[in-house]
Amino acid sequence: MTVEAAAAVVSTESYVFQGTINKKPPHVIGGKGVYMTIEKDGKVYEDVLDAVTGAAVGALGWGDEEILPIIEKAAKNHTYSFPSIIGNQASEDLAKFYIENSPKDVFAAALWCCSGSESNENAMKIIRQYQMERGCPEKTKIISRDISYHGFTLGALSISHCGRADLFKDISIDQTNTCLKMPVCYPYRYQQKGETEEQYSQRLLDALEKIILDNDPKTVSCVLVETLPGSSLGTVPSPKGYLSGIRALCNKYDVIFMLDEVMCGTGRCNPNGKLNCWESFIGPEDAPDIQTVGKTLGSGYVTIAGVLVGPKIRDAFINGSNAVFGSHTYASHGFNCEVALGVQKKISREGLTANIFKMGNLMGSKLQDALLKEDNIVGDVRGIGGFWSLEFVKDKATKEVFPVELDIGHRFQKVCFDNKLSVMGMQGNADGTSGDIALLAPAFIITEGDVDAIVQKVIESVNQLTKEMKAEGTW
Repeated sequence: MTVEAAAAVVSTESYVFQGTINKKPPHVIGGKGVYMTIEKDGKVYEDVLDAVTGAAVGALGWGDEEILPIIEKAAKNHTYSFPSIIGNQASEDLAKFYIENSPKDVFAAALWCCSGSESNENAMKIIRQYQMERGCPEKTKIISRDISYHGFTLGALSISHCGRADLFKDISIDQTNTCLKMPVCYPYRYQQKGETEEQYSQRLLDALEKIILDNDPKTVSCVLVETLPGSSLGTVPSPKGYLSGIRALCNKYDVIFMLDEVMCGTGRCNPNGKLNCWESFIGPEDAPDIQTVGKTLGSGYVTIAGVLVGPKIRDAFINGSNAVFGSHTYASHGFNCEVALGVQKKISREGLTANIFKMGNLMGSKLQDALLKEDNIVGDVRGIGGFWSLEFVKDKATKEVFPVELDIGHRFQKVCFDNKLSVMGMQGNADGTSGDIALLAPAFIITEGDVDAIVQKVIESVNQLTKEMKAEGTW
């Protein structure tokens, strides 16, 4: 081995325990707006178009100069205090902002934490304590969906169903008696021929009601779903009557209705220039009792997520112990909350939530028009607002998936990167293991020109991969 070759090996060795353990992933060097500069295997890629903002995190894009003074001010104002003993005004102000920018009386309080996984863990504990506070300790069962993902902690994995969760099933919370699963909501694959949206929704709701009844409603604590699933299914919009139907069943059987909006919420998919994704599907009368958020809350400038608590749950606590059992070290951290509030105020002031809803839908419609009728590997293009997905299939008519070992989702991600476009490829949408998708979640600041650039690069990458696979005989 030459000195140069040895140096190259050393330069790619990673000290970070993630991804491919002994090799560095591509490293971001910098960025501005919707473009990044990335170093990969010693080569620098300029002007990589960021069409997914990490994991649907970015709202303001790279290097927003208005945020830098906010970060500096927050750093001067906050070092650290343990939140259950000494709090801070920034956490109060952020909670007030979110509550006031949601429909009236839907939320009454918020808890801030550091990741979506952590927010879902906290929501589960809040719901558990809620049932105990009101004298219903027997309500322990949680119903979530097949083919779902709620985070990478053990509790969050226990309410998920995907390949990532299956790896840890032997040490997860009981999947038979506590963490139950209802059928996935996935019209592209499971809505029957001739079945309307409403009929499909009712079939799913009937299945949910049977699970509640079979398990004794007195033992069922909550039903939770992702409003618009992300990495699990690939941005499947809820069919008509589905979410409102879940709300009705929760009301009927005294069960908490929880929505996970960690990826899809906080402005990414709101039709009213506000925050909540569920406003695209249901009215305030069918709103959740508790909701988790994250990602775009801090636009990646700080690590922050949260739990939004409805008045019913808050009142039960106040009328009971009036205390939360336990806390996390960095919960409601003043620095994170002040920066996140600055981010959200800028988004609101500049109308960026309305912009991403309009530009995202434009992007989605252009991709549908360009890809679905052509001879390629794309079977479906779906989403709303600023969150869209492509689903890859071997046969458009039968929706047959590709063999798992081909890993088409991640291969498409690599092709896109070579074409200077950043997307997220995933596997497992069809049944938890097989099926391939790619996610698009650009920054809220995108223009029509950016939309055209994303669409052009996606089309180029689809055509390239389709051609390669045809030559290989894998399609």
